[in-house]
Amino acid sequence: MSGLDLLAVAPGTELGVSAWRTIDQGRVDLFAAATDDHQFIHVDPVRAAAEAPFGGTIAHGFLTLSLLTALGSEVIVTPPGRIAVNFAIDGVRFQAPVRTGARVRARFTLVARSNIGPDRWAVKLGVRLEVEGEERPALIVSALTLIVEPMPTPPAAG
Repeated sequence: MSGLDLLAVAPGTELGVSAWRTIDQGRVDLFAAATDDHQFIHVDPVRAAAEAPFGGTIAHGFLTLSLLTALGSEVIVTPPGRIAVNFAIDGVRFQAPVRTGARVRARFTLVARSNIGPDRWAVKLGVRLEVEGEERPALIVSALTLIVEPMPTPPAAG
């Protein structure tokens, strides 16, 4: 679906579903390093298998949340000449763990859209992060994005 369609479709319309993406231990370890969250349930497969209720390591909840931008870019294209800015996240609900090695994808629905000024729109998306083979989604979230024209580039000093 193109960004222009995003500005024209009716609220309640499913915009699309991203491709599946594997959450491997390397990605989880990199996220742990980036955020200083080295809890064993994420980074120690042997200990997690022995002591955690998940049968092994799981992805950080915030790792799964952070993937929504990349997954969304597979489904929604920003209209030409505009930029999309993450503005707010409402009602994040981590529903189920994402076990390391699992595949996830995101399903996007247009919840609401409003024109907030000349060439500016606020778009509210409903997002469900699905885990392959699982009935419950890993997370459910409402995301607010602003679609705006970029600031003009000032002329070069000369």
